[in-house]
Amino acid sequence: MALWGGRFTQAPADAVFALSRSVHFDWRLAPYDLRSSLAHLKVLRTSGLLQEDVADQIEKALRELTTEVASGKFSAIDTDEDVHSALERGLTQKVGAIGGSLRAGRSRNDQVATDLKLFAIDHMLEVANSITKLQAALLAKASEYSDAPAPGFTHMQHAQPIVFGHEIAKHVQSFARDLERIQDWLARTNVSPLGSGALSGSGLSLDPAATAQDLGFGSSSANSIDAVSDRDFVAEALFILSLVGVHLSRIGEEWCLWATTEFGWAKIADEYSTGSSIMPQKKNPDMAELARGKAGRLIGNLTAVLAMLKGLPFAYNRDLQEDKEPLFDSIDTVLLVLPAVTGMVETTSFDRAKMLAAAPLGFSLATEIADFLVRAHVPFSEAHEAAGKCVALCEKDGIELDQLSDQQFKSIHSSLTPEVRKVLTVQGAIASRTTVGATGPTAFADQIKSATTNLSRLSKVIADEQKRFSEMMGA
Repeated sequence: MALWGGRFTQAPADAVFALSRSVHFDWRLAPYDLRSSLAHLKVLRTSGLLQEDVADQIEKALRELTTEVASGKFSAIDTDEDVHSALERGLTQKVGAIGGSLRAGRSRNDQVATDLKLFAIDHMLEVANSITKLQAALLAKASEYSDAPAPGFTHMQHAQPIVFGHEIAKHVQSFARDLERIQDWLARTNVSPLGSGALSGSGLSLDPAATAQDLGFGSSSANSIDAVSDRDFVAEALFILSLVGVHLSRIGEEWCLWATTEFGWAKIADEYSTGSSIMPQKKNPDMAELARGKAGRLIGNLTAVLAMLKGLPFAYNRDLQEDKEPLFDSIDTVLLVLPAVTGMVETTSFDRAKMLAAAPLGFSLATEIADFLVRAHVPFSEAHEAAGKCVALCEKDGIELDQLSDQQFKSIHSSLTPEVRKVLTVQGAIASRTTVGATGPTAFADQIKSATTNLSRLSKVIADEQKRFSEMMGA
């Protein structure tokens, strides 16, 4: 049923209705619309704008609709314009014309902003919960390989030896920041638009603060025009989801590289791999590739919404109908990718012997020579130059650093005594890294302990918020 039309003498043209119609995608807001309607009904009741018997009938019908929507018994039909008109149709089918009383003091403008906020909060909490599961998998895998030396890379070139667990654990930090961003987003999103009407508030004796409290928001909007036109929470959620996608993509890229024949480090489990329709031998890291590929889609959704928002004047504009599909798609995409990547991480095994053999290659121990000289009070610029000359000599003679003779070391710098050989081992290089966040055994153990404690804390915060939101929705 249409929620407008009194001043019109003609119904919308078919093309207009087809373009305006949004119920085929905004039906997902139905549970949240029904919950915000119950909150609005309570204010209409307590303010005396609805008689008790009318309010009772509407409340009973709304609760029945909530159950029927959840079960699929009630759904949108082709003649419904949007989720709001569909639900009002369902309401009036149950209680008759008095169902239209619920519209008093409320516009689709503040209604949809409220519904979308509730949807976004619910699903961003779900995303956060899925991120914690991936973090747990990464921490477990990092701990498993906490004693496995491997080459570390910069510029895709061998840089310095590390423990492989350190390489994996870096992703835990990225996702920890994503969780913190979600927490910050929740705080900024915790403002109710309901009660703002079309743009100017309401001339009826409503109580937006009470409605906000009923719906679990911390406050009601300070400016009714901003309330109906604000979609910062959508854009910011899309940014967070895009960054989650970027972090997933980086995992995907590394897993693809490690699984190549050239690296030969990673053995991805069969259940997280696919084959080829023509080449029987192929075992492809498709989950990693899809994680990498989906990031572009997430970035595109963010770009689309920012472009839509950038020129909107004044209060509500119909352009804002374009906020939902990108948000829905990004949430669905991230919630699809996260479990697949989590499973891939959990079930991948790595070849310790190959990683160990590769650790000293590419003259990755050259920095140890420079550090050795610094400890002998040689200025680092001079130490760096000497270490570089050692590398150049090795390249010329086709040998490794530890194969230089005592005389060759001495010829390069007088402070390069035979003692330098003690630092030219992978194990020694790793053990020497003792600063906070470093790859050395003690520092790495502290890193894992801290990350595990932080994950436990954030998991509890997220679980508590999900419980609170669930209770609010079921009230």
